[in-house]
Amino acid sequence: MAIEDLESWWRELLSSCDIVQYEDDTVSEEEAGHRYDRYVELADLVEGTEGPEAVTALVGSLRAEEDYGAHQAIYGALERFPSLDRARGVVSAAAELLNLPMDNSGQVLQLVAVLSSEEALAEFSAALGELEPEARRGMTALIAQHENDEWLADERAHGRLRADETDRAHPYPR
Repeated sequence: MAIEDLESWWRELLSSCDIVQYEDDTVSEEEAGHRYDRYVELADLVEGTEGPEAVTALVGSLRAEEDYGAHQAIYGALERFPSLDRARGVVSAAAELLNLPMDNSGQVLQLVAVLSSEEALAEFSAALGELEPEARRGMTALIAQHENDEWLADERAHGRLRADETDRAHPYPR
């Protein structure tokens, strides 16, 4: 089923993404289960034709440290987008990406690095280069950290994401 009203979908996605954590006894189990189920349902509605704005919303929804498997639906939804839309949406979500739990940001960046066409990677680099300096530095540092750790450390992903040709973390052109 296609998403008919992207703005309403986005609002509901962001209101349901705060997955109730195990130790949180302020929310009933029934409500926690309802939020979890609805979050997964909203991700499953994505066909991949909704554009970069939907990618931005999906990335911004990955806030929960413990997701109990719900984020797999989000990653699956991100995979359905054309690589250009995915790259553009992830850069648009830079501020959110910098504040996500590390595993979540790493998995998003890995999807971009591994699943993107060369055109999408060039678009990603150009868009990163156009971010405000603080956001660009934050994204460059995040990418470098993930390249030193597991998410972007392997040969499929390492060195594929950069802010532009003159980025200090990756001084050599592709």
